[in-house]
Amino acid sequence: MRTLLLSAALTAGLAAPLAAAPADYPTEALAEYVMGCMAAKGQTPDMLRRCSCSIDRIAARLPYEDYVKAETVLRMRRETTGRDQVVMFRTSPWAQEMVDKLRRAQIEADLECF
Repeated sequence: MRTLLLSAALTAGLAAPLAAAPADYPTEALAEYVMGCMAAKGQTPDMLRRCSCSIDRIAARLPYEDYVKAETVLRMRRETTGRDQVVMFRTSPWAQEMVDKLRRAQIEADLECF
C-alpha cells in the first residue's frame, strides 16, 4: 500500500523537490494559505502543488511581518462592527500600501505558478 501511495505521489508530481519558503513563515500560515487557495481553485494534487508554489513565491517577496499586517488590514476591511476603527483600515494610505504590496506579490506568484 505504501508503495502504491508513493507511486501515486510521484505520478502526481508531489514528490518533486520544491523551493522551501523562507524560514520566517510559520507552517500554520503556509498551510492556511494553501487550504484557502485550494478551496477557491480546486481540491486536486495539481492545485496543491500550484497553491504551495504560490505561497512560497509570496514568502520570497514579502517578509512574514508584512504579510501579517496586510492580512490584518484585509480582515479589518471586512468587519462590519466598530465602524470608526474599520474606516481607518479602509481609507488610510498606509493600509492601502500594505495591501498593495501583498497584491503585487500574489499577482507575480500567480503568473509563475498558475
